[in-house]
Amino acid sequence: MSEDALLFIYTTVGDMDAAERIATALVEPGLAACVNIYPGMRSVYRWQGKVEIDEEVSLFIKVPAALSARAMEEVRRLHPYDVPALLEIPLGRVDGDYLAWAKEQTREQRY
Repeated sequence: MSEDALLFIYTTVGDMDAAERIATALVEPGLAACVNIYPGMRSVYRWQGKVEIDEEVSLFIKVPAALSARAMEEVRRLHPYDVPALLEIPLGRVDGDYLAWAKEQTREQRY
C-alpha cells in the first residue's frame, strides 16, 4: 500500500465522550483528516469467559497510510478499554478531490 493511500482505522468505545476525546486528539494535530462517529451500536462479545451485550460508539478514522501506525498508537494511549479493537481497513479508490483534501489536513505530520 502506498504511503499516500487513505485508509480507515476502526475502533469502538463505550460512550460519546470517549469517542469525541479520541477524535479531537487525532484531528487537532493532523494525525487524522476526519473521524466519523456512529452512536447507538450494540455489541455482543465474550469477555473474561462471559458473553456481554453493551451499547458502543464506533469510530471510523480517516488517515493516510503513512500516519496509520502513529494514529493507532495515539488511539491505544487514549482508549478506555483494556483490549481495544484497532482495525486498519484499506480503502479502494478514493475520489481525487477528497484525497487531496485529506492529505492537506495531515500534511504537517507527513514531513
